[in-house]
Amino acid sequence: MICITALLTFLTCMVLSEAQHEAGYCAFYEECGRNPSLENTTSLITPIVPCLNYGRARHVTGEHYRKLRQVCPILDRGENNTYACCSIKQLSSLEMSLTLSKAVLVRCPSCAENFAHLHCINTCSPNQSQTVKVTKVMNVTLLGKVKEAVVGYQAFISTTFADGAFQSCKNVRIPATGGFAISTMCGRYGAKLCTPQRWYDFQGDSSNGLAPLDIDFRLVKEGGTAELPEGVIPYNGTALKCNETTPSGGQVCSCQDCQESCPSMPPPPPPPSPFTLLGTDGFLVISVLLFFLLIIVFLVSLVVSHLVKSEMRKYEDRMKARNSYNVTNQVADGSEVSCADRTSLEAQSFLSSMFHYWGTLMATYPFTVLLVAAVIVVALSAGIKSIELTTDPVELWSAPNSRARQEKDFHDKYFDPFFRTNQLILTAPGRKGHIYDSLLFGQQNFSGLVSKDLIIQLLELQKQIQNIKFWSEDLNSTASLKDVCFAPLNPSNPSLTDCAVNGLPQYFQNSLDHINAKVNMTELGVIKEVDWRDHLIYCLNSPLSFKDITDLGMSCMADYGAPVFPFLAVGGYENDDYTNAEAFILTFSLNNYARNHPKFKVAMRWEKEFLRIVQEYQKNPACNFTFAYMAERSLEDEINRTTAEDIPIFMISYAVIFVYIAVALGEYSSWKRILVDSKFLVGLGGILVVGCSVLASMGFYSWIGIPSSLVILQVVPFLVLAVGADNIFIFVLEYQRDVRRPGEKREEHIGRVLGSVAPSMLLCSLSESVCFFLGALSTMPAVKTFALYAALAVLMDFVLQMTAFVALLSLDARRQDRNRCELLCCVTVSTQRPNTPNEGFLLPFMRKYYAPFLLHRLTRVIVMIVFIFMFCGSLFLMFNVTVGLDQELAMPKGSYMLEYFQYLYKYFEVGVPVYFVTKGGYNFTSLEGMNGVCSSVGCDQFSLTQKIQYATDYPERSYIAIPANSWVDDFIDWLNPGSRCCRLYTFGPNIGKFCPASESPWICARKCMAIPSNGVLRPSVEQFNRFLPDFLGNRPDLQCPKGGLGAYDKAVVRDESGEIIASRFMAYHTPLTNSQEFTAALLKARQLAHNITMGMRNISGTSPDFEVFPYSLTYVYYEQYLTIVPEGLFNLSLCLLPTFVVCCLLLGLDLLSGLLNLLTIVMITVDTVGVMTLWDIDYNAVALINLVTAVGISVEFVSHMTRSFALSTKPTHVERAMEATAKMGSAVFAGVAMTNLPGILVLALAKAQLIQIFFFRLNLVITLLGMAHGLIFLPVLLSYFGPGVNKAVLYKAKPIHELELKSSKRQFHDNMGYEENEVKQDPLSNSTKAPTDSSKPAKIID
Repeated sequence: MICITALLTFLTCMVLSEAQHEAGYCAFYEECGRNPSLENTTSLITPIVPCLNYGRARHVTGEHYRKLRQVCPILDRGENNTYACCSIKQLSSLEMSLTLSKAVLVRCPSCAENFAHLHCINTCSPNQSQTVKVTKVMNVTLLGKVKEAVVGYQAFISTTFADGAFQSCKNVRIPATGGFAISTMCGRYGAKLCTPQRWYDFQGDSSNGLAPLDIDFRLVKEGGTAELPEGVIPYNGTALKCNETTPSGGQVCSCQDCQESCPSMPPPPPPPSPFTLLGTDGFLVISVLLFFLLIIVFLVSLVVSHLVKSEMRKYEDRMKARNSYNVTNQVADGSEVSCADRTSLEAQSFLSSMFHYWGTLMATYPFTVLLVAAVIVVALSAGIKSIELTTDPVELWSAPNSRARQEKDFHDKYFDPFFRTNQLILTAPGRKGHIYDSLLFGQQNFSGLVSKDLIIQLLELQKQIQNIKFWSEDLNSTASLKDVCFAPLNPSNPSLTDCAVNGLPQYFQNSLDHINAKVNMTELGVIKEVDWRDHLIYCLNSPLSFKDITDLGMSCMADYGAPVFPFLAVGGYENDDYTNAEAFILTFSLNNYARNHPKFKVAMRWEKEFLRIVQEYQKNPACNFTFAYMAERSLEDEINRTTAEDIPIFMISYAVIFVYIAVALGEYSSWKRILVDSKFLVGLGGILVVGCSVLASMGFYSWIGIPSSLVILQVVPFLVLAVGADNIFIFVLEYQRDVRRPGEKREEHIGRVLGSVAPSMLLCSLSESVCFFLGALSTMPAVKTFALYAALAVLMDFVLQMTAFVALLSLDARRQDRNRCELLCCVTVSTQRPNTPNEGFLLPFMRKYYAPFLLHRLTRVIVMIVFIFMFCGSLFLMFNVTVGLDQELAMPKGSYMLEYFQYLYKYFEVGVPVYFVTKGGYNFTSLEGMNGVCSSVGCDQFSLTQKIQYATDYPERSYIAIPANSWVDDFIDWLNPGSRCCRLYTFGPNIGKFCPASESPWICARKCMAIPSNGVLRPSVEQFNRFLPDFLGNRPDLQCPKGGLGAYDKAVVRDESGEIIASRFMAYHTPLTNSQEFTAALLKARQLAHNITMGMRNISGTSPDFEVFPYSLTYVYYEQYLTIVPEGLFNLSLCLLPTFVVCCLLLGLDLLSGLLNLLTIVMITVDTVGVMTLWDIDYNAVALINLVTAVGISVEFVSHMTRSFALSTKPTHVERAMEATAKMGSAVFAGVAMTNLPGILVLALAKAQLIQIFFFRLNLVITLLGMAHGLIFLPVLLSYFGPGVNKAVLYKAKPIHELELKSSKRQFHDNMGYEENEVKQDPLSNSTKAPTDSSKPAKIID
């Protein structure tokens, strides 16, 4: 038997080798049935093979001729002169086979015609034997007769034709995926590595499920006939170029499918070059020039000042020689007092008298005041019970009326919100890779990760996650993944296998049997085993294939019916070397329900279970993966977790501040009186006042429905504490330094002291409050609500200090006067309180050492130069500050999300999707309308999708990597009569209705549309509206890969009349790794969308308000950075304005004091931004909130000093600056700097990076710079450029001086004022003070 078989094989080979190759002869003819060599394989189409038949070509006429002209018009020579080597049956089979390929190539008519051209030559050419050599035949039984069937042949083609045909097809796109059609037709090589030879090898490989037999394509160069069989002439027909029309009337291919059809497009303009002057950084040059200019101005002012002072000194010497000069006779006549000076004095006297009366009243009835204040605070604070904390980042940082927010709302209204992503990125470092010698694909590198055991482990983990189940109260049933998953192909009633789970196991349909499958395969006479590796290599390069080219015959499609693109399955590869990837990517997609939807909680619970399983798996010693993971809820969870963990840090910070205040406010004149003179309860009361003001502010806004946020809870108490503590220190220290006058009651004493310091407290508090209220004009919700809460809290803090704290101080003074111990009120001490002013340690130190040193002639010059340098340097650095907030900074140190972000940036090969969304007002049904959107043959060269395609040519500038899919293009292709997609039932109950491609052609013989005469297929308005729903509901399959279900059913929204009111086209960004790239991508996408909008508005029938806008999930977060610089300048300007205005008004229209005040605060703000650049603190909304806070705190450092200087009556600027530095500087240092610093330093222990950077670092910078400018720079600035002595004050001081000459016993008035019974001549003077330094001249208003 073996001998007979061998003999038959030998005879067959002899017959084949002796076959002649001559014109007019066939090599095979007619169908011989199914290919016997493919009996045990699954083919996508029935593999019908021809019969061996060496004979003359047949003359075709009648129906045979018409069929040939329809399928292979290239062979048409007229009905009387047309010969062919194929029967009608062969033509029908060829037509069916070509239909599958044309479905993806029909976008380019010349490509589709070239593709059909060659197969028509091989199958039907009348000179078939000259281009084809049969290499393998097998016996088949057909209708009881044994026939020889051709199961393999060689086809000889010239490289000229092969290259031309390949070039016409290589750029044809698949709109649904944005990829190339040829990637599905080149096997393992994909689009990038595909060549003409590899393209034809795939077409001739019967293992791909499409070719009915093996065809060995031999590409022969011109003149290369040496190795050809005798008589063989390689086919050298003319291949159409993609920018040529076809003989059948097809138009040139579109630019997207054919580069030769593209218009000459200039490259996009390069990004703007950096600002330069004189060949270097322009901002640096400006800063240097400004520095030298300011130094020159300063030095010139010194010279001028020196000359003026020399003249003044000569005048003073002459006056002293006459023994007539003193501080009061600087004004000899009341007529010399200016209106401004008089107004200033009137304002100060009015405020002092009002607060004097008010303070006396509050101190007289402390319990009543405390009761009323408590009732008001409780009433306001009660609103906290209904407080709403905004944790959604969208609500925090994106204004409801912002463009990104409105676009997001539009997108989410008409389309489903972007699905919830739950993802793992898994690696296996340290595992050795291997080289796999594949039968089909040659030697391939496999990383240590891409191994069978790890793929199986990945599949086990995937199934464990897929099988999550839990009881849901919201559903009142057991919930699982299918209840919340994103199921694109079966959204209405999904099963578990309908859920979109993307990962490498999907190439094996999540089947362990498929992974373990292996089979022996013969290729070119070599028998070798093929296994999961061969299948994986093929699928990674051809993810759209329904069947691989190995004898395994497995599909590459996921079990839910869609392709899994390699960038969704693996990461960390180079040059499409997918099997050498360093990471697996596993993604579970859930529907993104609204927060008030019942299934939202179910999705959140599923994600919680997902995190639990993943975290347990990570701890499992048997786990061979090193991986990172995240759930959609992770960001919010981690932010909330770290906030809760850092609450103790904030509590410790407040406790440290409280202890400092309680200790620092004490007098400590004697060890025996330490419990009497301490101010523990006063400090506690001050803290309670701050807390009550914050609670009252929060409660009030809760009453009126303005939500709060965690940022407010963290920042506002600090801000109010800084402001409140400063006022407390100024008030209490002034009370301690003052001596009660003879016969003066305690309440009157408190009222007099309050009248002295309250105007300064009012100046700061009112400036800050107005500043924050104006800051509420910001468009950023977080900044706006912060400003509102802060403004009212500061205002309430001042009100409570003027009421409740005055009452508390009155009660404490009563206790102290009675020598009762604090906390132990029943215990008294015998040691009496000394009736002398208690200056403490700081005031004498600053008066004797610090102020003289600071205001020394040389020191002042150095200070001015250093601070001018700091300002100019910070001005330069300000222009280099990084704008943005990288999302990983929102995570605490040690968070699993930080590792996920690292993995994401390292291993992901594609960026986030971006949708180009069209609004209503565009007519998609018109011819112009379709051409203005599509990118296939006949479309506008500057259509919507074509412009996006142009952008992808420059991904480094446009940030778009993959062009947009297009439902319009695929809809037109779906309608094409050359495919099987759109057909109609020809009989039966559904006659005339849409017939899916899966139905038999016998019952669906009618096409939806006829072949167009001009080769450009466009449906009429009626056809468009009729068949669009069928397209959107058609599930794609091998017979019709253009079906719109899954890809487009959610991309087109129509109203009740059928008009399209919204649609979207999805592209992909390049990988984006930081906020600067995300922001730039948003800006470029908007520019592109605007360009598209302007072009489409020119199409007739388009509404003038029609718009195309880009939408991506990240845009709503990063839009703020497009405008945050002007927004910040606007907010800070609004905050600076009231500091100037209020200072001028409360100082009696003292413009110079207001300007110096403003200048110092501006310098603090600029220097803060400069240090932000040096300390890697990015500028963003959180930083802006802190900068607004910086303005408020700067007011505390600056305004008290400015007012103290303006009201001083010392004869020279330097002496007045010394007095203000010693007296008010000591209070500011103790009250602001030393109150803030301990609390800020504690924040360094916080886990949250956001708190460490924007609360610890930035607040530390603000406090140190505020302290430096307020206590170093401002005194020096005032000593040079401060306003002169208020002459109205000097004029009022004349009676005092005369009184001092008459009675040396009145020593109290040397520095602090005069008695009421001595000033009845002038009602403006109503307070006096005990002297603190006998060398000081009299002073009317403090």
